[in-house]
Amino acid sequence: MADFISGFWNAYVMGLVGLSLLFCLFVLMSNNKRETGPVELHGHVWDENLAEYNNPLPRWWLYLFWITLIFAVVYLVMYPGFGNTKGVLGWSAVGQYETEMRKAEERYAPIFAKYQGMEVAAVAADDEARGAGKRLFVTYCAQCHGADARGAKGFPNLTDRVWNWGGEAETIKTTITGGRMGMMPPFGPVLGPEGVKDVVSYVRSLSGLAHDSLRAQRGAELFQQNCVACHGPEAKGTQAMGAPNLTDGDWLYGSTEAVMTETVQNGRTNRMPGFGEFLGEAKVHLLASYVYGLSNQPAAK
Repeated sequence: MADFISGFWNAYVMGLVGLSLLFCLFVLMSNNKRETGPVELHGHVWDENLAEYNNPLPRWWLYLFWITLIFAVVYLVMYPGFGNTKGVLGWSAVGQYETEMRKAEERYAPIFAKYQGMEVAAVAADDEARGAGKRLFVTYCAQCHGADARGAKGFPNLTDRVWNWGGEAETIKTTITGGRMGMMPPFGPVLGPEGVKDVVSYVRSLSGLAHDSLRAQRGAELFQQNCVACHGPEAKGTQAMGAPNLTDGDWLYGSTEAVMTETVQNGRTNRMPGFGEFLGEAKVHLLASYVYGLSNQPAAK
């Protein structure tokens, strides 16, 4: 990274910009002439008799180029663009961003502070708060969970009551603040191809999916030996670890035999990033309240 912030690149950009402006100036000067005598042909001929006159560029065309060149010079004096010079106005994208964020914070901070002092359930029941929470959700969460929060393959549905890490208000806030990292190790090397099929049949039997009963019997023992540490002896999951309940019929990646076999064989890794540092506590509280309300359906006020 140090190679890209060295003095060489600053000089390189300045030289490139300067040469570009000088070249444009040369082109303009070389074409800034008026024909006083008869206009000659270029000597290029197409289709036997189609020729081109060597007319000078129209004056209005040249004036546009001069205006463009002058504008470029003025812009480079006023704004950054000539190497690492800041320009006489001192403008920067970072500075503009910080100014806009400061103005937004001054305008909206009292609103967020108002809801931060309320219980999650109360915020979730407030129409105005739900509207603000939904806008936060669409901006930061819809890319994975969808605009309707019903999720997709590998991304959980937030409108039902199935929660791998827990659906209590404080747990949801913790999830949004710090993110989550879910990982199931691959068991293919441990179980072998036949063992994987047996475990898959047993897991499918837990939620009433079609399965091979003989394989399911063998898979039950393998499950107790390899899977209960995370999913529990009754396969109802462990929310402290994010290990899902395998008996409720809810499948994050799909319930086909092929998908389940892939999961047991190769494992799964899923990560939700944390938004606490970026959004701040007040916005996280509002966003968590909205998500909490999606599955708890509070009465509107």
